[in-house]
Amino acid sequence: MSGLILNPKPFLAGLTGKAVVVKLKWGMEYEGFLVSVDSYMNLQLANTDEYVNGNKTGHLGEVLIRCNNVLYVRGVEGKSKDHHQDMGP
Repeated sequence: MSGLILNPKPFLAGLTGKAVVVKLKWGMEYEGFLVSVDSYMNLQLANTDEYVNGNKTGHLGEVLIRCNNVLYVRGVEGKSKDHHQDMGP
């Protein structure tokens, strides 16, 4: 585990437009492109896939995730905006 402490708002702003994985407190993971983050740190993802116990359970497209459900957010290397089609402005 990394000992690096980051302020979450600039961290999330730096991930906007990039591929991310969002893990919820309940164990589900969502992989998609971070479209936007509001002042409460609610997340909007595009071209999103859902994973439960490491297994893909479906493609969801656009997803809004309420801030209090998020366990962590991490960037995904090797994916760019060019790999998806339904990302908002």
